This record gives sequence, structure tokens and C-alpha cells, in this order.
Amino acid sequence: MSTAVEGRRVVVLGLARQGIALAHWLIEHGARVTVSDVQPADKLRGALKALEGLAIRYELGGHPLSLLDECDLLCLSGGVPIDLPIVQEARKRGIALSNDAQLFLERCPKGAAVIGITGSAGKTTTTVLVGDMGRSAERTTWIGGNIGNPLIGDLAAMTRSDLVVMELSSFQLDLMTVSPPVAAVLNVTPNHLDRHGTMAAYVAAKSHILDYQSSPDTAVLGYDDPVTRSLIGRAKGRLTLFGRSGVGDWGYLAHTQVDEGWVVLLKDQRIPICEVSEIRLRGEHNVLNVLAACALADAAGISPQAMRDAIAAFSGVEHRLQLVRERRGVQYYDDSIATAPERVIAALRSFQEPIVLLVGGRDKHLPWAEAAQLIVRRVRQLILFGEMAELVQRSIAEVTWRDSLEAAHRVETLAEAVRKAAEVARPGDVVLLSPGGTSFDAFKDFAERGDKFQEYVRAL
Repeated sequence: MSTAVEGRRVVVLGLARQGIALAHWLIEHGARVTVSDVQPADKLRGALKALEGLAIRYELGGHPLSLLDECDLLCLSGGVPIDLPIVQEARKRGIALSNDAQLFLERCPKGAAVIGITGSAGKTTTTVLVGDMGRSAERTTWIGGNIGNPLIGDLAAMTRSDLVVMELSSFQLDLMTVSPPVAAVLNVTPNHLDRHGTMAAYVAAKSHILDYQSSPDTAVLGYDDPVTRSLIGRAKGRLTLFGRSGVGDWGYLAHTQVDEGWVVLLKDQRIPICEVSEIRLRGEHNVLNVLAACALADAAGISPQAMRDAIAAFSGVEHRLQLVRERRGVQYYDDSIATAPERVIAALRSFQEPIVLLVGGRDKHLPWAEAAQLIVRRVRQLILFGEMAELVQRSIAEVTWRDSLEAAHRVETLAEAVRKAAEVARPGDVVLLSPGGTSFDAFKDFAERGDKFQEYVRAL
């Protein structure tokens, strides 16, 4: 049943991209809208301009509890914590909670193939690749959600024959009471513990994507990841697994252990999709992303040929192991999306070349021991910057051997880190920005950090 909005008093928390799209949509559908953001008006000029002329009341610079006195529905933008006092108070008062993804899924045209993708790593790459597969199959395809386009503003243009591929974050899923008909949990590794508090709470938020499915629906789970493998029993409908490991007779499986290095879809028969060597993306984690995309595309009725064509053309997503340039025999890679140690580990495992690694940013209360052990084995020069430089340096110091690491350098800013990297790099090295922390100590988001890295590298 869809959450009613017409004539209701709706408070939207957060004036970023999702909040803007949601406010527009709510006004168009007859809601009485108040928008609140912790930032003052002078920090929100762009967002306020995007809503100019609309009948919206604003409460900026904080979220006072008085907003709830005239509120029938409280909607949270993606980055807004659910443990805020105003959210907890809304729950106490019995005020309904929602967000743009929930409202979208409730209203998406019946019959449209809707795929929702979550995971600690790889969800954007997988989302974009599945979308490319849909377009390769000549389906009208919509890509969005947490990836940048909130989708709710596109509802009026969608039809029953369309394909919708949406990325969903743990923050969005935390409060949702609807699941997409095809839902994937790619992997779950420690992340966002600064927001969720415990790993158990984080896993619960991710797995929430499965909780409202029914028997006609499909759950797609990563078999190689122990957490997602443990969710097999929560699937309420058809089950699809992906991974390199042998998984037994669980249902459909896309994997790379059949036919000596081919991506293969197992259904009634073994259907080869492409050779692993044809995947243009670096890293074992990207092989798994391709496997996940094939499993999801199959669940949406996309042909193996369309999958194959999309994989052959796919060169990746910005800020995800993106080659920026080669200078004096050194390749510079932007992996700014790596905001957790697990992502750093995946990046390091993607290269055989000597590495000059740039790590830094703001900590998310995540364990660094495993990443530190790999850094000393695989990295030739380490450059630390930003708020968590000292934390990572302590983790490195606790590792008693130095297989590869020649030196660790401390600088303050990303610009200084790039200059230092250029100074210590040798021909044949890879300079890799894979920060392992959020960007919020110096940048608005990982994309801005990646853009600046690329700017500094091109200016060398």
C-alpha cells in the first residue's frame, strides 16, 4: 500500500540531491512541505535555488523538535542519520517515516522490472553495468537511487515494460518497509560503523532489502562472502547466487570456475557469457561485480548476448580504480570511492606493479589491522594525509615486518600527497589514491576528492 502524500504535512530532512528531488515531487503531488537542514541558508544557495518558487517552508540551521508539531510524514534524505533526536521523537509520537526510495518503489509502474542493489563495495559498478546490459538489450532503462539520480522525479515517464536499476544504501534501507522485486546483497564488510554503531546493526540494515519480498521475487546473494552467504535462508522467493566458489544445488549461479576462466550462467544448462580476460576492469572484486551483474540481468530477462556486449564495452565508473594518466612511466589511479579499509585491500590486490599508496581522510571507526598487513607487503611508498593519518600510521607500526614498504610519509593535504607521490615514484610504479576514509575532513564527498586528485595529477 502506498504512503499517502496528498494534503499531508510532510517534513523533509536534508537538502542534498535526494531532498531536492523529493521536495519537488511532494509539491507536485499536493503535499504541504517543510524542508529542514542542519546547514544555514548561506551554505545551501544551490539547493535553495533549485527549489525557488515552490511553496515550501524552510527550517535551516538545525532540526528543532517543534517541526513534528505539524507533521504527518517525516522523510529522510540518504545521508541523514536515523538516530537523530527528531527521528527518535517522531517514532515515539507514531509519525510515519519514509524516504524517496520507499515512495518510489511504492509507486513504480506494476510490471516494470525493478532491481535493487546494495552491498559494502561494488554496488555502483554493478548498478551501472546492469543498466548497460539493459540498454544493450534495447530496454528503456532507468539507473539511479543512491547513485545520484533519485528516480522519484522520473516516475511519470516510466512504463510497465521499463527496466529500473537502483542502488540502495544502508541508510536508505534502515527505515524502508518495501523491497524491490529483484534484490541483491553483494557483500557485507565493516563500513559505516560510525553511523550504525555495531556490525550487527549494519548487517541488519543491508539485509533489510530482502525482508519485504514475496514468493515471485528474486534474491541475489554473493556466495563467497560469509555474511551474504548467511542470508540464504532469508530469501522468500527464487534464489540466485554468484561467486567463484562451488555452491552446490542452490539455484541459478553465475561464476568463473566453469570452462577454465569463463563467466558462466548456470540454469537448466551452462551458458558461457564471456572470458574473464575480456573484463576490462582491474581486480578480483570487479570479476565478482560482473558475476553479480549477470545474475541480476538474467533475473530481469536480459539475454546472454546483451550481457556479453555490455561487459565488452564497460570501462568502469569514475573514481573506482580509474586510470587518470601516465607520466614518466608512472600510472596514476583514482580510487577515491575507497572509504573503508576493505576497499583499500581490494584495490591493492588489483595490481602487480610496485605501489605508491595515498591513504587518508576521516575515520569511520573501522579496523585497520588487515589492511596494514597488506600495505607492508604490497606497497613500496606510503603517503598519509588528512585527519586519520596518525591512526593508520599506528596500525602500520604494529606490523613487525616490512616485506615491501620502504617508507611512510606524513603530509597535511591531498595536494601535498600528490606532489610527494610524484617525487618518490619510479618508472613502472602505480600511484594509487585509495584513501580508506571518508572525504569529509576536506571535501564534500568522495567525488570532489577524486576530482581534485585528478586535477592535481594532471597539473604535475
